[in-house]
Amino acid sequence: MQLLYGVPEDIEKWMDLITEVRWNFPGLETQEKLNEHKTSVLKFMDKRQAVCVKEESKIAGVILFSRAHNMICCLAVAPQYRRRGVATMLMDEALANLDKTKEITVSTFRADDEKGIAPRTLYEKFGFVADELIEEFDYPNQKFVLFPVGAERKARQMSI
Repeated sequence: MQLLYGVPEDIEKWMDLITEVRWNFPGLETQEKLNEHKTSVLKFMDKRQAVCVKEESKIAGVILFSRAHNMICCLAVAPQYRRRGVATMLMDEALANLDKTKEITVSTFRADDEKGIAPRTLYEKFGFVADELIEEFDYPNQKFVLFPVGAERKARQMSI
């Protein structure tokens, strides 16, 4: 498997993966929403903030991240490639491109949501901690934060 930055030539296969897993992404229920997402992905590709993992010509997983907002925006892995290190490869690359001296955020499902088990476990593995409860696309989510090295420790010491 190979980690590559997404390019416009990848967009159809990229969107095939998103369409396959869209049931797991609130806000992608309609073709219109998928088309809007496609436009966004192309913008991320233009900024070199879209990464995919490929096995031959198949896209196994994708991630979008924003340097401007210091956040992970979208992470998806095809069901047949899960539990094979694809998400870890994508997270490693995205985090290498974000500013670790500032908070890095991602939103995911809440603890009581079955869809949240795998993503929450992944983000926790990378050191993210659960933060405020939020709602996105009329769906209950939770913000996760990766604090700068030492910042979380300082906050804990101050509260003792």
